[in-house]
Amino acid sequence: MKQKSLLASALTVLALTAAPVAAEAGTGAFARTLSPTPVPTDMTSPPAESASPTDSVMPTDGASPSAGAAGEPFGPACASLPTSGAGSPAEMATQPVATAASSNPELSTLAQAIEQAGLTETLNSAQDITVFAPTNDAFDKIPKDTLDKVLADKEQLTKLLTYHVVEGKKTQQDLADGELTTMQGGTLTVKGSGQEYTVNDAKIVCGNVQTSNAVVYLIDTVLMPK
Repeated sequence: MKQKSLLASALTVLALTAAPVAAEAGTGAFARTLSPTPVPTDMTSPPAESASPTDSVMPTDGASPSAGAAGEPFGPACASLPTSGAGSPAEMATQPVATAASSNPELSTLAQAIEQAGLTETLNSAQDITVFAPTNDAFDKIPKDTLDKVLADKEQLTKLLTYHVVEGKKTQQDLADGELTTMQGGTLTVKGSGQEYTVNDAKIVCGNVQTSNAVVYLIDTVLMPK
């Protein structure tokens, strides 16, 4: 009996000694299984944000979000402009101002005068200008012999035409009341509201016609510099 007791005691000691080792081995394997993949310490950039559904929304008609911000043409003579093709507001909006005027049937005399004065490139290359454009009817108010003399005198013609050009694209609000300095160096008096505006003694008959580099206001009288 004494031998059996000694044997049992020895087995108990061995079991107690081996148990922590086995437990430690099992815990280590379990910990390695659950441990997440380490994240590199140099990845400081935040994760990319997904685009908001509204970020990629574009107008279905292909127009930019700012299209139409300049407003629509106004005035009684706008109805006489072509509705499409050459000379139409949509076509003029894609062309520089002198080229646009040359394609407009209401501005053929002005286009001829611009060409004779050698101002086509000057006007086409200008950035953000306003042109008060006399219609053919406006030029017809000038006696033919007087008009012929003006058209034949390049220096006088240049002064006349540049008196119709102002720096910056002027809106209807800009024309409500005040004075504008022209490329020629003189001043224009503007006033009006709603659909009716005047420039000196001329009436705007079709305003806010856009070109690629200018805004055009068709007027019923040729402006004469002092």
